[in-house]
Amino acid sequence: MEKKSKFGPGFLVAAAFIGPGTVTTATLAGARFGYGLIWVVVIAALSAILLQEMAGRFSLATKIDVASALVKLTADKWLRVGFQALGFLAIIVGCAAYEAGNILGGSLGLEIITGIEKPLWVLLISAAAAVLLWRRNYKLIEKFLISLVVIMGLSFFISALIVKPDLSGILKGFVPAFPEGSPLLILALLGTTIVPYNIFLHSAVILKKWRGKEDIPLMRTDTFLSIGLGGVITISIVVTAAAAYFLEGIEVNNPADLSLQLTPLFGKLAKLFFSIGLFSAGLSSAITAPYAAAWTASGLFGWKENSWPFRVIFLVIIFSGILFSIFANRPLQMIVVAQVTNALLLPIVALFVVYLLNKKETGEYKNTLVHNILFVIVFLIVVLINLKKFI
Repeated sequence: MEKKSKFGPGFLVAAAFIGPGTVTTATLAGARFGYGLIWVVVIAALSAILLQEMAGRFSLATKIDVASALVKLTADKWLRVGFQALGFLAIIVGCAAYEAGNILGGSLGLEIITGIEKPLWVLLISAAAAVLLWRRNYKLIEKFLISLVVIMGLSFFISALIVKPDLSGILKGFVPAFPEGSPLLILALLGTTIVPYNIFLHSAVILKKWRGKEDIPLMRTDTFLSIGLGGVITISIVVTAAAAYFLEGIEVNNPADLSLQLTPLFGKLAKLFFSIGLFSAGLSSAITAPYAAAWTASGLFGWKENSWPFRVIFLVIIFSGILFSIFANRPLQMIVVAQVTNALLLPIVALFVVYLLNKKETGEYKNTLVHNILFVIVFLIVVLINLKKFI
């Protein structure tokens, strides 16, 4: 009998959220508030594990991905149409915002290395993502890029150990607090960790990796370890940023400043290594976001993969990313806003997931009372943080 790997889709999810958005947002959080927002990363990572496990459990129990199930398992016509409209709007807006951050982040990485301004790199990265998706030959390249992203993530972790951070300060960072001026970054940290499109994509990719109910334990191991690792890397970025900027009284004003935090590990080569990592994270995510949007829309409307509607959707997402990226006068702020947009959309997608996990079609793997209580806690936290920003 063939031995199955314990690792797979969860690590793709983790690599997807360790992109330009996470690097930028976590760096700004550490630079402006020290260790004060670590608690947000912890809550976001635990919430991501909860939602991704629920989506994965549903898919393996029913052998239907989340997007398709919203239509196939909803008997009422108008509720079904509502799910299609709301789901389509959420995934298009969310992926378009995320794509802008991805393309912008990748182009900034190349701009830092070459000194050539970002419009050229925005067009080249967008064209590369479109061609790779159209020709369906992106998987090998994506694996290579994800490997570089993982190396960058580990570099932050090692740097966090080298700087010997204040452990008592880090522990205080686990206590929820809202420093003045922090709500926007708190929302961004939520949106860059609990990525709504990852929930749809994860549930679909799981069905290609594993067969059914008997593989739920493997899915859980994969999800817990990979997203947990992603959370640790995000905290490492906050810690290195706090040491490099906050404790030294240095402000982060432009993209090139972001690389300073890797100096303890790479020295004078920090800018080069950081730029390569940022470019790799940007391009790999610039491929993933349009694909996730197209895949989710196909599930909602019954389109086939790589049909014309499928391709139109991913081209629209890439084109929207180009427009936002080229006209972004303040790139770091634009990347943060992209993550905030996903945080605002998160409650909608979360409600979709809990709706499905309470349907009888899920059988013995439907949500227990404990699952639903945990979901309500997560949902209320996200909603209250959203309200905090606007209040």
